[in-house]
Amino acid sequence: MKKTRIVTFVALAALSACQAPQKPNYKFQVSDLEPNLITLSSDEFMGRMPFTEGESITTSFLESEFKALGLEPGNGDSYFQDVPMVSIVSKPSGTMELKNSGTSVSLEGFKDFVIWTQKTDSLVEVKDAEVVFAGFGIVAPEYGWNDYQGLDVKGKIVVVLVNDPGFGTEDSTFFKGNTMTYYGRWTYKYEEAARQGALGCLIVHNTIPAGYGFNVIQGKHNAPILYLDDRGNEAYKMGFEGWITLPSAKKLFDLAGMNDGELLAKARKTGFQGIPLGVNLSATIQVTAEYNVSQNVVAKVTGKTKPEEVIVYSAHWDHFGIGKPDETGDSIYNGALDNASGTAALIALAKAFKADAQPDRTVVFLSVTAEEQGLWGSAYYAQNPIYPKEKTVANINMDGINPYGKMKDVSIIGSGQSEMEDLLNVELEKLGRYSAPEPNPVAGYYFRSDHFNFAKIGIPALYFGTGIDHFEKGKEYGKQLQDDYVANYYHKPNEEYDPARWNLDGAVDDVQLLYNVGRSLANSDKWPGWKEGSEFKAVRDSYMKK
Repeated sequence: MKKTRIVTFVALAALSACQAPQKPNYKFQVSDLEPNLITLSSDEFMGRMPFTEGESITTSFLESEFKALGLEPGNGDSYFQDVPMVSIVSKPSGTMELKNSGTSVSLEGFKDFVIWTQKTDSLVEVKDAEVVFAGFGIVAPEYGWNDYQGLDVKGKIVVVLVNDPGFGTEDSTFFKGNTMTYYGRWTYKYEEAARQGALGCLIVHNTIPAGYGFNVIQGKHNAPILYLDDRGNEAYKMGFEGWITLPSAKKLFDLAGMNDGELLAKARKTGFQGIPLGVNLSATIQVTAEYNVSQNVVAKVTGKTKPEEVIVYSAHWDHFGIGKPDETGDSIYNGALDNASGTAALIALAKAFKADAQPDRTVVFLSVTAEEQGLWGSAYYAQNPIYPKEKTVANINMDGINPYGKMKDVSIIGSGQSEMEDLLNVELEKLGRYSAPEPNPVAGYYFRSDHFNFAKIGIPALYFGTGIDHFEKGKEYGKQLQDDYVANYYHKPNEEYDPARWNLDGAVDDVQLLYNVGRSLANSDKWPGWKEGSEFKAVRDSYMKK
């Protein structure tokens, strides 16, 4: 993995020149992290699922910790921001019917397709809706790309491909090559189809460009899915969203009399325009909706000289609660790494900022709900910001803190996006460490944690992951540790804090790094920006004064 120390010397010199000479004094220790990590990931917290007793225990604990540290409430006189949500259970018909003028094909639910709806009507019925193929389902003016040009999809079902046209080309100038852009993210494809007025959208699943198997999609079958409660401010919602398997898509294209290989190849070429398939689709969904309110927890340390300018540290407190037991009978999804560790780090950072000299800018500590269910807590904050986006300097997000021991490197998620990584590299070099690009850019991790919702409204956001260059045993050993976690612990009940398996020395190093980056920015006049080529630069530029 190539070392990337200082990316742009001019940019870094400008950043350093704006920083006050004050140095951070707080030095983190394991004792700053471990007690709260043990508490948050304990069975007593019941897996920290929104809308459960586990939520009440968790949010009350966070409030008490912030109060005990002497932090101010972050939302007026409250430590809470209510997040109105709705839980929707979609139960689709057992089959989806596809037919042309003379032939029909039945696809089997769960096996061949998974669909759900954001509608709260008791029944969603789609009958003989026309199906169109819209390539990758992308409208990206900066790349000169519009799959919907000349294509009327209102009231129709759109079928699109996963990822973006750059994947597999090895050409970093075509979209971003194998690094997924936001246009490749499945959430974008549904958003764009809705903007185009489609009745429904199906993404063709393919394991390699998706970054996960169809079994991950199947987890949504007949399962409750959380959304923000938009009653009174409703936006257009499609009848359904979902995925179909690659073999099922081949059946669809065969029914349309088209060669799937040729069609998919054409979709990757500049100038492609979507086409009607001459196929109609029918399906129904039974819907149950339940409204409730979850909570973000927010506290702050007010700035001394520029209190109106804000830096936001974020970490999600939620996990999966109590669910299906594993082979040992354990049914509590403790989420020790994901994300009790990040939440414990958030508390530790709050403690440090309160203990050290008062920063010039205000520093906010935001623990958000419902990340695992769709990044909804941070989405609500972004739509209803407590602190104006024009006055928010940056976001620093934590989702999993190194449990593997000391590492020489960190993995920058979304390398090349913003000048926040330049700040990070400055602080890394001071510590004798370095940054490396994320090892699996095709997975689009930059769009899969809470910093993304800050990015969507233009706020430069930093998110780095645990490195693999182990101080004593090297990269192969470090990668093995991460692979073992993904294979044996990720999103499973056994993802618990185990002092025999965990080594928090590396976590201490990374939290110190997070603190140093945030503190240097909190005592600076610098406003980090987005780099050329970022999908979010134009958003920030549209409302920030030049």
